[in-house]
Amino acid sequence: MSNRLEREKTTVQMMLRLYCKNHHHPEGGLCPECQGLADYALTRLNQCKFGDHKPTCGKCPVHCYKPEMRKRMIEIMRYSGPKMLFVHPIAAFRHLMDGRKKN
Repeated sequence: MSNRLEREKTTVQMMLRLYCKNHHHPEGGLCPECQGLADYALTRLNQCKFGDHKPTCGKCPVHCYKPEMRKRMIEIMRYSGPKMLFVHPIAAFRHLMDGRKKN
């Protein structure tokens, strides 16, 4: 597993925790709905055909999520993405840099 995929997994989990905390489950951890999406996202990342050359999801030419799951993840990314700069600035910066890289 590449460092790129590990960073993507970490970023997805951070975004889901931030979203869930502010929308569903403020006590900590993930609600069952968000945990299901996290499990789905991590499974998709583990099966990514690009391996070490994985682009960020927004730039990926293959949309491996089912349409409903993709819709939910986009909603989470739109909410959590801007907040990541304040809550997890290093992870947000790395994600931005990964998105700019040409593979």
